[in-house]
Amino acid sequence: MIRLILGGARSGKSYYAEQLAKNSTKKVIYIATGRAGDEEMQQRICLHQQRRPSEWLTLEEPIKLASVLKTYAQKQNCLLVDCLTLWLNNSLFTQAGELQEMIFKQQKKELLTCLTDLKAEVIFVSNEVGCGIVPMNEMSRRFVDEAGRLHQQLAQRCDQVVLVTAGLAQVLK
Repeated sequence: MIRLILGGARSGKSYYAEQLAKNSTKKVIYIATGRAGDEEMQQRICLHQQRRPSEWLTLEEPIKLASVLKTYAQKQNCLLVDCLTLWLNNSLFTQAGELQEMIFKQQKKELLTCLTDLKAEVIFVSNEVGCGIVPMNEMSRRFVDEAGRLHQQLAQRCDQVVLVTAGLAQVLK
């Protein structure tokens, strides 16, 4: 089963996904896509680390997500990817904030293509960023647009899609 868990910032989506992984009875492999570029992000990462059971294997991969998924996609595993919007940012932009179109297109293609061959249970967590105002600058608009496109393409391929709002899960598919 492949699931997509969507929600806004601090909506409870990661906690919900972690509970699904705990209840899976499979070996959980947590795939972290975030980079600790500043102190505030480091604090967010620490909160997630403290919440995870110690027996979970944690892998950090900011860009080559499809490669990690393929490597660990055995039937006995539950792969929890947190989060796709950080992966999207890492794939779409360099750390200096410059667009890296070719890398993004290749990584996205590899991700979408690999989904059909995965034997593991997979849980993707992603921020729903398209429900607010249209951003004022081009780079932010591009990010919101790409996140929306990615969510649509993943939702078509996923067995289940859940929107988490205020800690409440709403099954969309």
